[in-house]
Amino acid sequence: MSKVSKWILAFILTASIFCDMTIISAKGETVIINTKSLNVRSGPGLTYPVTGSMKMGEQAEVLSSSGDWHEVKVGTSTGWIASWLVVNEGAKEIVNTTAVSKVNALNIRTEPSLSSAVIGQLNAGEAFEIIGRNGEWASINKNGKDGWVHTDYISEVSQTDEGQPEMEVQTEDVKVDQFTVSVDALNVRKGPDLTSKKVDMVRKGESFHVEEVDGNWIRISLGKKKNGWVYSFHGTLGTAAAKESKTSTSNKKVTVLTNGTNIRSSATTSSDIVSRVNAGEKLSVIGEEGEWFNVSLPSGESAFIAKWVVSTGEVAQASSSERKKTPRAAGTLKGLTIIVDAGHGGNDRGTTGTKGTDEKILTLMTAELLAAKLKAAGADVVMTRDSDTYISLRKRVAISQQSDADAFVSLHYDANPDSSITGFTTYYTHGNQKSLATSINDGLASTISLRNRGAQPANFLVLRENRKNSILVELGFLSNPSEERILTTEMFREQATHGIYQGLLEYFDAN
Repeated sequence: MSKVSKWILAFILTASIFCDMTIISAKGETVIINTKSLNVRSGPGLTYPVTGSMKMGEQAEVLSSSGDWHEVKVGTSTGWIASWLVVNEGAKEIVNTTAVSKVNALNIRTEPSLSSAVIGQLNAGEAFEIIGRNGEWASINKNGKDGWVHTDYISEVSQTDEGQPEMEVQTEDVKVDQFTVSVDALNVRKGPDLTSKKVDMVRKGESFHVEEVDGNWIRISLGKKKNGWVYSFHGTLGTAAAKESKTSTSNKKVTVLTNGTNIRSSATTSSDIVSRVNAGEKLSVIGEEGEWFNVSLPSGESAFIAKWVVSTGEVAQASSSERKKTPRAAGTLKGLTIIVDAGHGGNDRGTTGTKGTDEKILTLMTAELLAAKLKAAGADVVMTRDSDTYISLRKRVAISQQSDADAFVSLHYDANPDSSITGFTTYYTHGNQKSLATSINDGLASTISLRNRGAQPANFLVLRENRKNSILVELGFLSNPSEERILTTEMFREQATHGIYQGLLEYFDAN
């Protein structure tokens, strides 16, 4: 055997020893289940299929460990369980920590991830038990239900010698009794189902007493002994006692996004134009009226400017007048400006999956990953939103115009009352957008295994009103349970964003 071969063999043996040390570090240890119900999976991770379950207090012998997961014997077979939801047999008792929510509407999720399903919410001051941990997430039990909350939004309550909390906490449920509509018009149905008969329609800003909550559906009182069901993600839940405070406009300024923006005499596009302002100019806000800001002009007069043509500071913009175009090198995106538009945000949750997944969270996670890939390829990337905030459709278009974009890519996830429908679709409105839509759709088809619904025409405002080359991608159906499980994984987002990147590269190389 040569000297090189001996070194290679020695390296392999050493590596295998370290790997074995990692895997068998907990072998022989007995653990006790420290949660009401614990999923047993086929592998060491949340993406592996569930093969069984164990209950609070059950014991299991650890056969091996991998990271934060234990392989255990379950009956006559084996499986993997999360180590943060068990305790050692040596522990005399399972001690849970009490905590309270620091905010209203804190989401309780099925898994320790922003992409997992929402199964409930906590209001500020509500108390609960922490029964496990995973990084920045806490596993909790509230009213007999297990779930996960992010630790940034909770406060742990220390215990006195007598075992009582040192601070007063709200141990009774906060009664959520008011639903406020967040969309322009919302159908009220006879039953908690999209196929149920429509009995009424309610409008944006209207509030109603909540009679019952059933999953994602809420039964509201319409007065005169009349009631009906609405889909919860089209509004916000709260208490009648906690009135929403009005947004202070003192010292608030907005920045104009485009040159020649109209300032009008009243809050409507049909009113007289009293002035025009250019991109970058700042105006002081003295009030709000619907989708308009009442602003103070340098002359001292007050007038109105549309919210969708200004920035209030939550969106970072790149000024087209300050940015110089540079020649693009083949095989890169250098010299191009690409707008990455994460659909929905803030009160606009988008669609909600069968397991409670919010579209607005998935689109933002996907947009962040896509932006990183495009920047690495040399592109100048502008995101229409980089946090969970509401950005109007017209403002998204204005950002595209003001940034002098070479391409505008809007990211969405689809839904349909027919849960059997699956697949991804790339949309365009104008004929000059079709080529870009086809290239991106082909790029996606090469990286993801979902049904390809093709590039299709559609009448979306962000495409119809956009003078820049723009497309909208629906990356799959959250209304299909099987597809939702795929869409919420990191692997899918990695593959999908790579496909979009490849499509952009191929389009600009050919054009």
